Amino acid sequence: MINFDSEICTNFEAAASREWLETNGIGGYASSTIAGANTRRYHGLLTAATRPPLGRVAMLSKFEETLFVGDSVYELSANRYPGAVHPQGFKYLKFFRLDPFPIWTFEIEGISIERKIFMVYGENTTVCQWSVRRDEFESWLEIPNVNERRKDTPQVALEIKPLLAFRDYHHLRQNADDFRTGFEAAENIVSVAPSNEFPALFFTHNAARVEKTGHWYRDFEYAIEKERGFDFHENLFQPFALTFDLSEKANVIASTRVDEAYEIGQLEAAELARREDLIVRADAKDDFEAQLALAADQFIVARGAGKTVIAGYPWFSDWGRDTMIALPGLTLATGRPEIARDVLLEFSNHFSQGMLPNRFPDAGDRAEYNTVDATLWYFEAIRAYAQKTGDYDFVRENLYEKLAESILWHLRGTRYDIHVDTDGLLYAGEPGTQLTWMDAKIGDFVVTPRTGKPVEIQALWHNALMIMTDFARRFGDEHDRARYEAMAETARLSFNALFWNDAEECLFDVVASGKRDGAVRPNQIFAASLPFSMLSDEQARKIVAKVEAELLTPVGLRSLSPKDKDYRPIYVGTPFERDSAYHQGTVWGWLTGAFVDAYRRVSPPGAETETRVAEILEGFRNHLTEAGLGQISEIFDAQAPHEPRGCPAQAWSVAEVLRVKNPK
Repeated sequence: MINFDSEICTNFEAAASREWLETNGIGGYASSTIAGANTRRYHGLLTAATRPPLGRVAMLSKFEETLFVGDSVYELSANRYPGAVHPQGFKYLKFFRLDPFPIWTFEIEGISIERKIFMVYGENTTVCQWSVRRDEFESWLEIPNVNERRKDTPQVALEIKPLLAFRDYHHLRQNADDFRTGFEAAENIVSVAPSNEFPALFFTHNAARVEKTGHWYRDFEYAIEKERGFDFHENLFQPFALTFDLSEKANVIASTRVDEAYEIGQLEAAELARREDLIVRADAKDDFEAQLALAADQFIVARGAGKTVIAGYPWFSDWGRDTMIALPGLTLATGRPEIARDVLLEFSNHFSQGMLPNRFPDAGDRAEYNTVDATLWYFEAIRAYAQKTGDYDFVRENLYEKLAESILWHLRGTRYDIHVDTDGLLYAGEPGTQLTWMDAKIGDFVVTPRTGKPVEIQALWHNALMIMTDFARRFGDEHDRARYEAMAETARLSFNALFWNDAEECLFDVVASGKRDGAVRPNQIFAASLPFSMLSDEQARKIVAKVEAELLTPVGLRSLSPKDKDYRPIYVGTPFERDSAYHQGTVWGWLTGAFVDAYRRVSPPGAETETRVAEILEGFRNHLTEAGLGQISEIFDAQAPHEPRGCPAQAWSVAEVLRVKNPK
């Protein structure tokens, strides 16, 4: 359980910098800060996936919450407006905990009010509940003249006012030209349908009273959007108010489907049981592993009849590269191999010209194939699945032919001039393209083009050939076994002739047109970490030492050595400034997995090595409470104190820490 007392909760900047996340297994989510103020355009109580896992619509931004205690009025909400934070309900916050979903405890006039939020798995449904501790409520009723407000008003009342956005989740609502402001109220259900473009939203409730309001709340200010150089003001519509008698629990279920039979106790019990099962299946050895197992589950979502992986919350969709890198950690390390099988099978349906898609865009159905490494990571994910489960029959019957065809496409050439060169190494790139994971692009300017023969691509290519050698042997395909093995050996010999940098005692980052890029980057670690390596043990030791000395931090590897003239230590500013730093020093948490693999390879097995691995991973344990609660961020500043940046919840960051923390 992650928890904070009033020291953090009543400090607006501290509370607003910590974000919670609830997901629904189909791409939708709810997210905000423990202060209650939204700081991103992506924050909200219901962002629905209307075309799972995409088609995301920010429907319900938040609730304005007001508590009435006798004649006294207390506003529990918090919003940032230009020059002010109003209201300041966080000042009443006594406690916040993630247990396992977000729960707030407010204390007012000796009464403790608890707010709880969770999502229903498989639905675009967010459940919100407010309650008063019964013993405190009954004691409070004994106070004379406590209820002299209105005879039809409960003794302790809560007023909830929903604020609606109804927009694509990447955008902001600025005007009301196409916004229908009406609502329909039936017994215990209120519905709104502001736009024909999006589904209606239903509020199932147990309120004592529903009243029409109909106001626009203007100029909400989103601090992180401002910091990132984007538009940061929004207007939201407030259609009605719900008033609850807090002598009983106040319930609101916001959903894209209407169901009068919703029973919150049953929904909560089912979700608690589901999450407990995730921890048990993961065989978590400590609280850290248990929390990571829950974090991992948030990225696994439905795509068609199968499964896929959301690369990061709140703004990423499912990316081929991220999915294949993250898959072993998210599924195999958490005791869920059937999910890995579903994902591998689902992605096999999206091969084109021997390539796996880089990403599925938010708008439209056409996948994008601008990547050289997603396909190669697919080979490695299949190898990991087969080794873990022994299910080689699944590989032979469903995937082997696709993999063999992919090798042929790489031999004869596919998109973006991706082809096997005469030296057996893999060439990739055309002007204006960014095909490796270092893919920052600003307009037509590619920050790290890496055209030619990037070091990790060669490591992945050789690894894929050796995987195919093993599969062919297992499947009795002797002709192809010999061919794949010969190709791998050619690649190994060429790689060692071209890539070793004697001056730095490590590997060049890219070789192309007779030029060799000596920038010290983390990409070389994969040549030492992948199961089938082209390096000698001595070379691997030197690479690990080099990376540890210049790139290792408590939360991942720097993307460029601080000694390099192009090094950028801080990831802040305009989109141009941030993209210019994205792979020029910025720390990436997911690279820790490869470093730990390589470190274990070159170190003697035993307690001393595992103690050092635990030290390397300890920074992530601390990080679980500082940004995306219970999650691991996408990136961090390259210099101490390594402030978290980018997505507060990133799939491959969580997955790689899980995979190497307690390898099973």
